[in-house]
Amino acid sequence: MANLKTMASGFFAILDDIALLMDDVASMSKIATKKTAGILGDDLAVNAEKATGFVSSREIPVLWAITKGSAINKLIILPVVFLLNFYFPIAVKVILILGGLFLAYEGAEKIIEFLFHKKNQSTKEDVLNVDVTQQEKIKIKSAIKTDFILSLEIVIIALSTVFDKDLTTQILVVSVVALIATVGVYGIVALIVRMDDLGLALIKKSNNQGFFAGVGHGLVKLLPIIIKTLAVVGTIALLLVSGGIFAHNSHYLHDFFHDWPELLRDFTLGLVIGSLVVGLVHLVMMFKKKSSV
Repeated sequence: MANLKTMASGFFAILDDIALLMDDVASMSKIATKKTAGILGDDLAVNAEKATGFVSSREIPVLWAITKGSAINKLIILPVVFLLNFYFPIAVKVILILGGLFLAYEGAEKIIEFLFHKKNQSTKEDVLNVDVTQQEKIKIKSAIKTDFILSLEIVIIALSTVFDKDLTTQILVVSVVALIATVGVYGIVALIVRMDDLGLALIKKSNNQGFFAGVGHGLVKLLPIIIKTLAVVGTIALLLVSGGIFAHNSHYLHDFFHDWPELLRDFTLGLVIGSLVVGLVHLVMMFKKKSSV
């Protein structure tokens, strides 16, 4: 009888410990999510822009492919970051800065293309001759690559909020934030890309009359505006995230731009450093072309 009582008390003690752990995880996850909210917003803008622009029937399959890639990114990043942070913490900082260079390059390249290469836009015949399947693969690969860098930033920021906690709490909290970053972000993106289909369904259901028909037409007209806006916001987000990485990981840059507003500082750093990387990449490509002649 005494053994049964001991086992029961031990069992309830374990349940109590689990309850305390989950409560701690929930509260810390809330704090970590708040700290990463800015990056999550940038992640949404960037990936929504990358997940649009396809034929209606291909939007969800393409988005699902990107979502799966994002989930795999998290599965790779989480254990690697924990191991590096434990055994070789300086490597996390180096990887983060390299990721910032890539994001700055992407953002700056888009702005340079828009400003200086408008005349090189594809003609209608060129578009018709493009392999749509290949175009999808390229865009999916680009989206997953960008998601990897943004996910790395999200995971590291989330981890920084629980440095003083035990390893179990760290793993659970960062995993919760990573899950939100995937399900939440791509769930919202899915709603955005299907907005026009919802609008058409409302128009059809209401026989193109009344309040719901007006809402349907509004959704159809709103989608291209949202997509164009996301393209701009996504480019700015790339520069802001990269600029933030440089500012937070360089005492010199942080001190130099100390009196600047944070948004202006991050955008300026992202654009300037990104432009330098674009120039360097172009020089390397020119050198390769000359050497191959």
